[in-house]
Amino acid sequence: MNLRPGTPTDLLATLRTNNPTAPRLTWYGPNAERVEFSGRVLENWVAKTANYLVDELDAEPGTVVGLDLPLHWRSLVWLLATWAVGATATLTDAAATLQATSRTDIVATTNPAAAHHRFDGASPSPLVVAVALPALQMRWMEDLPARTLDYCGDVRAHADVFFADDAPASSALAWQHGTTAVSYDQLLTSEDHPTVQQAPRRVLLHVSEGWAAVVPAALNAWADGGSVVLLDNCVEPTEKLRTSENISQD
Repeated sequence: MNLRPGTPTDLLATLRTNNPTAPRLTWYGPNAERVEFSGRVLENWVAKTANYLVDELDAEPGTVVGLDLPLHWRSLVWLLATWAVGATATLTDAAATLQATSRTDIVATTNPAAAHHRFDGASPSPLVVAVALPALQMRWMEDLPARTLDYCGDVRAHADVFFADDAPASSALAWQHGTTAVSYDQLLTSEDHPTVQQAPRRVLLHVSEGWAAVVPAALNAWADGGSVVLLDNCVEPTEKLRTSENISQD
């Protein structure tokens, strides 16, 4: 009998050690982009991003990281890295805007100029990090506004293994999404998901379902040793795709 990982740290350790070469995240994006990550590679991306958050942005438990990003494999990496650090992630729906009225320490964004404008006058103003979405884009290709960091250009230089200096309290806020607040002890445990691992599933998810549906479904699939296929809005979940990806649940 295997127990499900109960914390983000446990989940990342599972990705790294439990059948680490098996696919855990497959992304279908614009322009026929398909990217697949094994558990080891996904955890490596998270570790590099967590080290980037700590080393470059001074993130720690209690830091608020605003994800001004669409649902995407990169935003899932940022979420997992934020939780590895013990910080709080503030998310938005695709049609919503990140609110500058609440405290935000770091903003990861695909539109750095707009992010600077949105937080103009905030005290203190958040650190703005430009995030390029295409998998093969190694740096931000456009001119960066002043006081903006380039995530894709910098993250690869960071260590492949992450060890947090401090763990967040179980009651600390992990995820704020609209009116929904999720603490660290609620991320991977609920009445609907027992503590014992279930049979691994390959789950099909679509970004149109929104953060509130996709993120818990992905976490639970990974906690059970399964994998996720995430489709961008421009990709149709056809039967051919389901068959080729061996989808067991959607």
